[in-house]
Amino acid sequence: MQKGNKGLILAAGALLLAGCQQQTPASIQPPPQPTEPPILTIGGEAALTLSRKPANNGSKPEFLSVTLLPGRGMNLFQVTAAIPGKGEIPLMHSPSLADAAKQLSGTGRDQMGNASFGFGGAFLIPYPNRIIGEASADGKSVVTQWRGHTLALPANFPSKQPGGRVVAIHGLITQAKVEGLQTQNTADGQTVTGVIHAGDFGGHWISDTDLNLTIALTGDAVDATITAKNVGKEPEPMSIGWHPYFQIPSGHRAQARLYIPASMMALVNNYSDAFPTGQLKPVKGTEYDYNAPGGVALDDRSLDDNFSHLQRTQGAAGVKLIDPESKYGLTVSALSPEIRTIQVYSPKTAFVAVEDQFNYVDPFGKEWKGMDTGMVTLRPGQSVAWKVRLALFTPEVAGP
Repeated sequence: MQKGNKGLILAAGALLLAGCQQQTPASIQPPPQPTEPPILTIGGEAALTLSRKPANNGSKPEFLSVTLLPGRGMNLFQVTAAIPGKGEIPLMHSPSLADAAKQLSGTGRDQMGNASFGFGGAFLIPYPNRIIGEASADGKSVVTQWRGHTLALPANFPSKQPGGRVVAIHGLITQAKVEGLQTQNTADGQTVTGVIHAGDFGGHWISDTDLNLTIALTGDAVDATITAKNVGKEPEPMSIGWHPYFQIPSGHRAQARLYIPASMMALVNNYSDAFPTGQLKPVKGTEYDYNAPGGVALDDRSLDDNFSHLQRTQGAAGVKLIDPESKYGLTVSALSPEIRTIQVYSPKTAFVAVEDQFNYVDPFGKEWKGMDTGMVTLRPGQSVAWKVRLALFTPEVAGP
């Protein structure tokens, strides 16, 4: 080997050795970069939360957040508030979002969306509550009539009694997706809007409908507004309602109190079916009179009743849920004049469902003998709005 080539080889080896010595030892690796957690979706859409910062330093109650499920008909899943002496608390009887995602699977009990009205606040359109009708030959539909039109609705709610009748219940949007979501910051919170192009509600309705939804959060109120517009070619019946489960913060139901500004209630056949008989009775002087100014204690009485002939103050019919032990008060105000009845559902557990709706239960039923049951008729191009407001207050000490 020539002397010059030997020198070049030695030099190259030295450079290679130096390069190897400068490399990071294999045992020392750069730390892994954090990865974003997977986005939890329900009904194919991520949950949406409106929020605001507290502004009252704990001196008075105020709303802090609203969580919605756009993939499940905009279910008003959770509301949080700052309550003096209790801090931030959830107001809705709901599981965690992770548990809700498991329950809202579209399978099993949720095959027809039924799990949606088991917690939070599901919106119920174009009919809330029960439609009794007649069972179809295959048992899959409940058939009823409206002005000569036949409506075949999903039979999605079995009787609690063996061999009892299966009914259609709580509308046709519990699995609907909200489109065109837009969230805006406001002076004291946030507002979101969106639309459900419901069409003929999966072939079950007479005409086509668009539903425009607005949920607004401020410190003083949570406003929910839904406008239904007939965008089809035929007149159609329409009702709007919801099924919100409100917690009793203390967890002690017996001492919680209800104020319901209603003078009449609907009689039912029994509390397993809760089918209306078509008769209304005055509540005054009965155990169902919740008109006392400070409300009436729930004690051990279960409720699944439809209240009507609502008394309004400045146009609003406000039901009050009062938890004296927590010094907590919530008003659920029906702001739309079309809201004519309020279903109150409260078994012997720590929640009260206050369901503002247009209609009496089973509005197409023959038991009403032609009475106006509250369904609104929308002609092509016409609209109707449903609006409800939540507000907080600190109650005075209630009497016995």
